[in-house]
Amino acid sequence: MSQVYGVAAAESKMARSFVTPEGVDLRLELGDGSQRAAAFCIDIAIMASALAAVTLFLVLAGIGTAGFGGVSWILIIWLIVSFLLRSFYFVAFELSAKAATPGKRIMGLRVASRDGGRLSAQAVLSRNAMRELEVFVPLSVILTQAGGEGGEGWIYLLSFIWVAIFVFFPLFNKDRLRPGDLVGGTWVVRTPKQALLRDIAEDSAQKTSDYVFTQEQLDAYGVKELQILETVLRTRDDDTMRSVSERICAKIGMAYRWDRSDYDFLSAYYTGLRNRLENSLMMGKRRADKHDV
Repeated sequence: MSQVYGVAAAESKMARSFVTPEGVDLRLELGDGSQRAAAFCIDIAIMASALAAVTLFLVLAGIGTAGFGGVSWILIIWLIVSFLLRSFYFVAFELSAKAATPGKRIMGLRVASRDGGRLSAQAVLSRNAMRELEVFVPLSVILTQAGGEGGEGWIYLLSFIWVAIFVFFPLFNKDRLRPGDLVGGTWVVRTPKQALLRDIAEDSAQKTSDYVFTQEQLDAYGVKELQILETVLRTRDDDTMRSVSERICAKIGMAYRWDRSDYDFLSAYYTGLRNRLENSLMMGKRRADKHDV
């Protein structure tokens, strides 16, 4: 099993088949254009608010004397903060465990790797580096021309066309990918908020007595697979649970039984694996996944 970003989605034109390296098909639903646009606007508003707060602080602090070349220190600091926000705001949040900026989290979205693997720093950096070309560079040109004298009309026109092409680009491909997603190998998927469920380990405690797993069988998987197993249990799709049960049995050398509940078996194995990993962590050992030896 490999890291899964998102939960099973209803069948729709935005649903996509998400096959893990072991062949388990888990469904994802892509975020639509309106959700992504709203998330971006929220993030821009947050960044603008941060800049406004910095400006207000500098004014109240009386930092306004001339700096380099007679330019106000406020403007110098404002430009530095603006650069840092543009460069690291999206990257920092998308590299976090949530893989989403505040705007995406509000809209129920997150970034995921299209190949089913773990979202890498290279992918996040690539997709966000493209945002400079998609939005910030042409907007900077427009603002620079507006702030100067004798701005050429054709420069405005080309800048607006530039922005429009990239803004509407996701509408012309079925996966709603922006150029940054194409370069980074990512897509944005929905992660709708769910009501809190009873802890799976507690729910399955009564089932563990029916199944006994050896230490070697529990050591077959790690934290990443535990997270995927939790997703499978919360989804409770019969075909997916059967496929995962068969693969776990093959992996740990246990015969698959058609007369038992796949949910009960997976719940018992989840509880045993979780307890095993927690005990190992107390001993200073952390097994990231099945390849971590």
